Amino acid sequence: MRSNYKRIFSYVLKVAIVAFAFWFIYNKLSSNTNLKDFRNLIADVPRAEIISVISFVILLMLVNWGLEALKWRRLLRQIEKLSLWRAIESVFCGLTLAIFTPNRIGEYGGRVFFLSPKRRIIGVVAMAVGNIGQMVLTNIFGAVALSIFINRFLGLDYRLNYALIILSAMFCVFFLVFFFNIRWLNGLLLSMRFTRKYKKFYSILGRYQKKELLRILLFCLARYVVFSTQYFIMFYWLIPDIHYLDILMMVCILFFVQSTLPSLDLFDIGVRSVTASYFFSFVTKQDVAVIACTASIWLINIIIPAILGSYFVFKLNFFGNLNRR
Repeated sequence: MRSNYKRIFSYVLKVAIVAFAFWFIYNKLSSNTNLKDFRNLIADVPRAEIISVISFVILLMLVNWGLEALKWRRLLRQIEKLSLWRAIESVFCGLTLAIFTPNRIGEYGGRVFFLSPKRRIIGVVAMAVGNIGQMVLTNIFGAVALSIFINRFLGLDYRLNYALIILSAMFCVFFLVFFFNIRWLNGLLLSMRFTRKYKKFYSILGRYQKKELLRILLFCLARYVVFSTQYFIMFYWLIPDIHYLDILMMVCILFFVQSTLPSLDLFDIGVRSVTASYFFSFVTKQDVAVIACTASIWLINIIIPAILGSYFVFKLNFFGNLNRR
């Protein structure tokens, strides 16, 4: 009898999650004028060209999240065996939950509920390792791009520029050293009395050797290249007067600034638009096109995956009684 109640509650909760996600998406899309601007921008572009470019960007979105699934599966190697398809299901399910939760917290739940109950908290720690790897690259490329930007456009004294370069280099080295020695974090937690009793959950940090962390970082790098390429294609397509190196610099800065700000995935488009508008204003006057490009990538990389992931929400395993494949 209790199992029936659990089954009913689980189903109702899944329906509520999907309904809530779709309600959020509908409200945001219906009020988004930036997407209308994007449609106006491409109104005179040949249809075949539009289909080719957008299809390729969407394909890159699938590659991006496919790489994330491979990385997620790799992170779990020492915790629980997960098939590639199961990893893909959990990643897309996480994207649906991430869309209406602060700082993508729901993404953790969307993924770890595909694991057996006793390994879920460890799964959260493993996922954090992957997110730290992505953050390391975002910060490194962002710091380098921001240093170049400041040197080119803000006209600081040469001594300040040298100090900025040194500071950026130290910043990058710090993040690399921290990531490749993430097991230090395990030792730090063990040294604290009030966290020692939870060591069975975070001891996984001590198992990630440098060679394994390098493989994870390569997955992160591949993802960074893919979603940077998406932005590059859209900006170079619609604003061809911007130099391609300027596009790359601005995209790296855009990712860097976004990663430092707390946000809600669904309302992140406002943060993205304001950030892109400000930095791209130094290299182009086509503000509407910049915001429209940013909105189109937001639609492709956030909204479409969240819609696709709603199907996998119904495969969530809240109580550990889901039949595993």
